[in-house]
Amino acid sequence: MKMLTGIGSVWLSAEVEMERIFDLDLQLIADAILTIIALFFLFIALSYLLFEPARKMLEGRREKIKSELESAANDMESARALKEEYEEKIRDIDKEAEKILGEARKKALANEAQIIEQAKADAARIMEKAHKEAELEKQKAADEVKQEMISLASLMAQKVVAASIDTTIQEALVEETLKEMGDNTWLS
Repeated sequence: MKMLTGIGSVWLSAEVEMERIFDLDLQLIADAILTIIALFFLFIALSYLLFEPARKMLEGRREKIKSELESAANDMESARALKEEYEEKIRDIDKEAEKILGEARKKALANEAQIIEQAKADAARIMEKAHKEAELEKQKAADEVKQEMISLASLMAQKVVAASIDTTIQEALVEETLKEMGDNTWLS
């Protein structure tokens, strides 16, 4: 049994040494469990007090960035739509300008034709008036010539009657009267 005692004592001495190495007594285990529980509650408390606000802040930041990206995309789409709309309006304005210019050219040509027609009508009226005035002047001159011829004929008749002379004297009187009137009177 000594042997046993030797093995048993080694065993006991190993057990004692094990106790010393680990020193696992109930107090140490209880302290370790309490420390673990305290750390767990501390982690939960810190998670609630520190991590949760940090998560909320990061989530808010993520949402803000997401909304800004969506807003930027919407703005980009809106700008693209506005650009297309303005380009279409510019094309429409160019077409409208061409249409207006075409209409203005047509009106200008119509006005030109109307003005030319009116000028021709005015010129025709003026020419007709001038012809009428020339006819009136010609008629007036002819009437004056007739009046002068009548007065001349009555003057000749007076001279013929007063002289009661023969034909040779009458011819001489006619020639004398003609000389007084001049050649230009008979030519016009």
